[in-house]
Amino acid sequence: MRECLVTSLDQIIYTKELTKRFGDVLAVKSVDLQVARGEIFGLLGPNGSGKTTMVRMLCGLMTPTSGTAKVVGYDVSSHPEQVKKNIGYMPQRFCLYEDHTVFENLDFFAQIYGLRREEARTRIDGVLELVQLGAMHDRLAGTLSGGLKQRLALASALVHQPKLLFLDEPTAGIDPPLRRVFWDYFRELNRQGITVFINSHYMDEAAQCGRLGLLSEGSLIAVGSPKELRRKVAGGDGLDVLCSDPQAVKLVLQGETYVFSVIVEDKWLRLIVDDAGSAVPRIISAVERSGLKVYDVKVRELTLEDVFVGLTQTGGG
Repeated sequence: MRECLVTSLDQIIYTKELTKRFGDVLAVKSVDLQVARGEIFGLLGPNGSGKTTMVRMLCGLMTPTSGTAKVVGYDVSSHPEQVKKNIGYMPQRFCLYEDHTVFENLDFFAQIYGLRREEARTRIDGVLELVQLGAMHDRLAGTLSGGLKQRLALASALVHQPKLLFLDEPTAGIDPPLRRVFWDYFRELNRQGITVFINSHYMDEAAQCGRLGLLSEGSLIAVGSPKELRRKVAGGDGLDVLCSDPQAVKLVLQGETYVFSVIVEDKWLRLIVDDAGSAVPRIISAVERSGLKVYDVKVRELTLEDVFVGLTQTGGG
């Protein structure tokens, strides 16, 4: 099967013009992406941006409409089973057997992946220790809390020692302390040599990835480290503006060429402008000409959220 191997040994994921269409809806649009072995790579985007569709194609669970995707050395369209044998996948929704025990669920997955009985028991003990479920070996999965079910789902994705782990919104719906625990797991797995590909819409999670891809309406608009992506809006400054009518002021400022992006948060406007020093008096003047008031202006450090909003509104910069 040499013909399906990726030529670069460093690329564990490679896509070229990867596209998925559902009828008239273009869910993923001609995405070019490379992920290196050993990375923690994050795909960041709002709900509905195409993240789950992208991951399901990369996992060999959904056939692309067009384009190429190679994962762990195999083409996802022509060799999906080879892809599945070498990856772990933790979907958004819990989909294990609730009437089986924790052990029985993991043993089922171990059998699917062809692990021998002794090897399976060793692997199950290991992943249960990692996710701190060893004491719940005989508990029915359906009796577990939401957070414990997420731990079991992660364990099931790891029982066969995959080279690459796909995590689709793995911490959605769980509280911040438990999210931090999960990130401890992800970093430990990465230290063990597993490449981690994580879908998320949480900005604080995105900042912990080595590199990020920003997905907007199915298009990959930027790729780089969190620091590199912040530089994408270099030459711009962040401003927070407290004003009398944020929605009305937003309409006024959207027409100003020196304002790159503007969003409303309660009584404040969050802006990215070309230069804070020159923009502030121009903003105050424009707002007051419209019969509105500016009460306070603060300069702030740009965040990943600013970067995402700015790049989305400018089409990738």
